[in-house]
Amino acid sequence: MTTTVDTGLRPRAYDLIVFDWDGTLYDSTALITGCIQAACADLGLPVPPRSEAAYVIGMGLYEALAHVAPSLDPARVPELGQRYRHHYFQRQHELTLFDGTLALLEALKARNHWLAVATGKSRQGLNEALTHVELRGVFDGTRTADETASKPHPRMLLELMAEFGVDPERTLMIGDTTHDLQLALNAGAHSVAVSYGAHEPATFAEFPTQFVAHSMAELHGWLVEHA
Repeated sequence: MTTTVDTGLRPRAYDLIVFDWDGTLYDSTALITGCIQAACADLGLPVPPRSEAAYVIGMGLYEALAHVAPSLDPARVPELGQRYRHHYFQRQHELTLFDGTLALLEALKARNHWLAVATGKSRQGLNEALTHVELRGVFDGTRTADETASKPHPRMLLELMAEFGVDPERTLMIGDTTHDLQLALNAGAHSVAVSYGAHEPATFAEFPTQFVAHSMAELHGWLVEHA
């Protein structure tokens, strides 16, 4: 059981707040979908529409690529992954945090929440992103798909809760995809969805989310009042 410590007047509702990365904190949805489409074209595969390419964001890379290229021999999925990385690394300098992200994280840190990331990115990819946006030290814990189970399996969230000794009802998962929301549900945690990322907000209706934020400003406002 976690002891709640807070510098403000309102008790915290959550001790651990876990963020998805791409499409939630990082404005990367368009780039990722474009790189998936380009990688499929490189191998002469049917190019998935944007909606299908966006759907797999949040999964581990190989699971995502196998989903968008079901006709591809599974032995060639790593080759497709190499083409995806080729396109991604050529353009990753274009990526930025959503406006207001740093202010949000600073506000949560001031309330002594533990902050973590649970992402479909690789460990190398997340570390590079954290260095690029100068966020090292902001997050107390991180999990990536290549070192644990891919979403929506609950393992990465369960590991983070165990690491900080936080119960599921004191844990909040924030993400832009149904994979994130299913991850939270599978782990017994609460969730907040953001509609400005990869998945359409209509797809969130079947999940018991606490809130759907349509902008970083809305997310900030809700967390300050309710987290």
